[in-house]
Amino acid sequence: MNPNPAGSQNPYAAVPPGGATYPPYAQPAPDTAGSTKLGTTLMVLATVLIGLMAGLFFAYDISVMPGLADADERTYVTAMQNFNAEIDGNGLFGMAFILALLAAGASAVIEFRKGRRTVALFVGAAAVAYLVVLMITFTVNIPLNNELKDLGDAAKLTDFSVVDKFKTTWVSTNIVRTLLCTAALTALSRALVLYGRATARR
Repeated sequence: MNPNPAGSQNPYAAVPPGGATYPPYAQPAPDTAGSTKLGTTLMVLATVLIGLMAGLFFAYDISVMPGLADADERTYVTAMQNFNAEIDGNGLFGMAFILALLAAGASAVIEFRKGRRTVALFVGAAAVAYLVVLMITFTVNIPLNNELKDLGDAAKLTDFSVVDKFKTTWVSTNIVRTLLCTAALTALSRALVLYGRATARR
C-alpha cells in the first residue's frame, strides 16, 4: 500500500530551503515621537508667551495709560521713562518677547511637515499676527520710547510735545498690539484643540 497517496502531502518530507514561506516582516515605523513632542512643546510655549504679551499690552491699555493721562506732563514723562527703563533692562522680557515668535514659527513648520496642515495653518496665522506686533513695536513704539528717553530730566523740560505723541500714536498702536496678540492667542488655542483631536485618533 502506498503510504503517500497521489495528491496528498507528506508531512515528513523536507521542505526545500527556497520553498519555505514566511509572513512578511513588518518594518518598524520611523520614530517620530521626538519631533511630535518638540512641536507640541513649542506650540504650548508660544501660547504661554504670546498670552503673557497680550496681558502686558492689555494692562497698559486699561490701567497704565489711562492713569497717566490724568497726570501732569512731567509726571507722565518720568513715569514712562521709568517703565521703559525697567522693561528694556529686563532680560527675561526680551527673551520672551522674541522667543514667542520663534516658538510659533518652528511649531508651524513641524506641524506642516507632520501632515497636520490645519493645525499648521492656525499656528502659522498666530506667528504672522505676532510678527506684525514686533514690526509695530520696532517701528513705532520703541522709537517713541527712545525719543522720550532722550528728553532727559523731566523737571527741566519746557517742550512736552512728545507727550501728545504718546497719548495718540503710542496708545493707539498699543491697542493694536493687544488685539493682534489676542488674535494670535485665539489661533494657538484653536490649533491646540485640533492637535489634540488629530493625535487622539492615532
